[in-house]
Amino acid sequence: MEKAYQPKDVEDRLYETWEREGSFQGRPDADKPAYSIVIPPPNVTGVLTMGHVLNNTIQDILARRARQRGHATLWLPGTDHAGIATQTKVEQQLRKEGKNKHDLGREGFIEHAKKWRDKHGGIILKQLRKLGCSCDWERTVHTLDSDYSEAVLEAFVRLFNNGYVYRGKRMVNWCPVSRTALSDEEVITKPQNGKLFKIRYELTDTPGEYLYVSTTRPETIMGDVALAIHPEDERWPGLEGRKVRRPLQPAEIPIIADAAVEKDFGTGMLKITPAHDPLDFEIGQRHNLEIIDVLNEDGSLNDLAGPEFSGMDRFEARKATVEKLREQGDLIDEEDHANNVGFSERADVPVEPRLSEQWFLRYPRVEEAKRAVAEGFIRYFPERWKKTYLHWLENIQDWCISRQLWWGHRIPVWYRKGAPRNDPKNWHISVKGPEDPENWEQDEDVLDTWASSWLWPIATMGWPDKSAMKAKGLDYFYPTSALVTGPDIIFFWVARMIMAGLEFKGDPVDPKVTLSDEEIRKRIPFKDVYFTGIIRDEKGRKMSKSLGNSPDPLDLIEKYGADGLRYGIMSIAPKGQDIRFSEERIEQGRNFCNKLWNLSRFRQMADEETRESTLEEIISRIDPAQLNQDDHAILLRLVQTLDEVERLYEGYEFNSVLQSIYRFFWNDLCDWYVENSKARMKGGEDKNTCLAIQDLCLRQVLLLLHPATPFITEELWKGLGFSGGQSIQWINPGTGQELHQSLEQAGVRPDASALEEMLAIRELVTSMRALKADRNLASNNKVEFFYLADDENSTVLEKHISSLLSSVGSAALKRVKEAPVGMPTLVTAFGSVYMDLASGIDPVVERARLTKEMEGLDKIISSIENKLNNAAFTDKAPAQVVEGARKQLADNQKKRQETSEALAALTK
Repeated sequence: MEKAYQPKDVEDRLYETWEREGSFQGRPDADKPAYSIVIPPPNVTGVLTMGHVLNNTIQDILARRARQRGHATLWLPGTDHAGIATQTKVEQQLRKEGKNKHDLGREGFIEHAKKWRDKHGGIILKQLRKLGCSCDWERTVHTLDSDYSEAVLEAFVRLFNNGYVYRGKRMVNWCPVSRTALSDEEVITKPQNGKLFKIRYELTDTPGEYLYVSTTRPETIMGDVALAIHPEDERWPGLEGRKVRRPLQPAEIPIIADAAVEKDFGTGMLKITPAHDPLDFEIGQRHNLEIIDVLNEDGSLNDLAGPEFSGMDRFEARKATVEKLREQGDLIDEEDHANNVGFSERADVPVEPRLSEQWFLRYPRVEEAKRAVAEGFIRYFPERWKKTYLHWLENIQDWCISRQLWWGHRIPVWYRKGAPRNDPKNWHISVKGPEDPENWEQDEDVLDTWASSWLWPIATMGWPDKSAMKAKGLDYFYPTSALVTGPDIIFFWVARMIMAGLEFKGDPVDPKVTLSDEEIRKRIPFKDVYFTGIIRDEKGRKMSKSLGNSPDPLDLIEKYGADGLRYGIMSIAPKGQDIRFSEERIEQGRNFCNKLWNLSRFRQMADEETRESTLEEIISRIDPAQLNQDDHAILLRLVQTLDEVERLYEGYEFNSVLQSIYRFFWNDLCDWYVENSKARMKGGEDKNTCLAIQDLCLRQVLLLLHPATPFITEELWKGLGFSGGQSIQWINPGTGQELHQSLEQAGVRPDASALEEMLAIRELVTSMRALKADRNLASNNKVEFFYLADDENSTVLEKHISSLLSSVGSAALKRVKEAPVGMPTLVTAFGSVYMDLASGIDPVVERARLTKEMEGLDKIISSIENKLNNAAFTDKAPAQVVEGARKQLADNQKKRQETSEALAALTK
């Protein structure tokens, strides 16, 4: 083996081998249980982020562990066409060339977008290979692939035929930049500091008398069609039915009464602008009010706003209307006002409520989707997200599924030329289109991107084509085993996939028929959902390119290796909680890999003959007659670790899995067993048994680590001769119980009392080291210790005297009949242990140090005593603060006493 581990020399070579050998292919196998994951499809033009590293490392761990356990495993990759994001990028490029999409026409633009996608797309999939992701790349799917697109259109047609899809003019969220409708889930609410304007409206039947209305959006006044009051507001008797004059684009508008008005907001009066506010629209519908839309698609004002404001941007118009109102004397007051404003998730600009003709979807199988999670057919990790999911389903709104874009799945609806479009009799709805296309015009809109990705688990496996479903193993791999995603898309994607699976998997079921529990179990898209946390920087900020606080994962791989990055990120990822990123933890991941390499090299140098050893062959080399206490203890700790890891995986406790493996490898194996075995490895009669136990521990550690650190474990697996000609990815580490049975069958029966004894000895070593460190003694300082113990405990200590002295860094550990005076003391499970300071220090230097320490402690004690003797402090400070001061005084007095005794012992 090379002296040091070089990831660059290993990772690309091994990954190419795995791909060449088809190691990641997911194929149905009747003799094996199935395990499947579908990747959350990244943006086709995206690049690897730290969020991707976390999410995909978890998926890879699950996939690799499933292969080890003998499952036929499919991790299915793919990319999303990302409608708004991709079209925005392409249009930006066209603008740089002095063009726009209309210059190219629809077909030309789509071809241009495809070329742009092919040039810039797929980079992230190559980057996932650098991370070590074991996807079945031959099955990569893109949401605009022809067969996937056909599935999306088939779903639309079926939903329409079942009464779930309808077309209507409703209030939607409108993005003035992307010029498209958005769903509620695509709108991000942000707190904003704005203004609240108080404006007067003159009563037309009593000139000079005014009513006052507060608004944050004076630029929409020209669209006002009424003022509204609450019918029970006693401040305004007799107002209903009268009229006021609109102060901009003057016109008489009525005063109406409606219970939706908030009496306690502003003046208790509400200006009604049905085209620009969802609540106003509802009120307008109830009172048959006119609708005046004063905004264009791009957020500028149109001719209905009047010649003075027509063509102005909405925010420019806000300033202009305020000035106009001020000139007219109609602006009475303005004040600072904090409110929440909806922003377009993609364009990051405030959305506009807008009345628009769109396609809407009534969600299918909502009640069954609730039951699927509420009754545990689908398990959520962490479980707290179940409540969030169910709350959303209880308050679900129809989904606006049409988008005013060209890039995406064009809605499969055709309108008869020359006929009214609002009459469904003139519609043709099908996947293939009408047989006489010259007489029809297709709908211009495309489907929301999420209306394609909600089919991901079934459409990637061939649905609805029966032959494709059979070839791709839909019935074998579905429901998938687990989904790993972020809670931010629990509504965008997770909930919708559940409803899509319930609606489309299996034979069609009448919408009025409720699915049975058995049917729900068959149709759900996944059995477990693991929600990752958000990766934040050390200041707690979410990582983003705009903040410049997110490292490039490829740079980290170059610096620390893929295994180092994977290990480091997983070690700080508690289940479902946000993560504070630190590059130091990635460095620790690399250091762990180096430690693993170094121990393996040390083992190889102890016996350079490389044997191709199976588990049974390694166990057969252990001579039960040669086992000592350390052997028994390490074997039992190995059994415990295997069982603990198995249990932690069941709860998706990934960072705890790594912590468990770390404790065994670093603390039990390296720091204790190997250190205490060095003398035996020099040629004692039990050397072979000792080496066989090291091999057994190393073998199992590599197997346990492989899902998290695949490259170094594969390299060492072969280098140490464990492979038997087979890759580590196919070998099951087994449970602790299984290993225990294998040992017992070979006559190796680990003694549980030995482990208890060894744990107590190790605790003693830790305490003795801490006692040295507390006195600022170097770890290699050969100070002497004494102990006072009964015969039974003395026998145990003497048995371990050699390893104790070596581990602690001590010249001697001697038994005494009486407690020495003036020595620092430990109370342990074996009795009292005393450290002889004089044996390991320069008395002159130590006396000076202790004297100076005493002086410092005297000052601290005096300061605390003065504080506690001050009634102003003890009477007014919170009780816990006073109690804390008293504890601090007691601690420092105790430390002074110990220091005084140590100083007295040195002066004898």
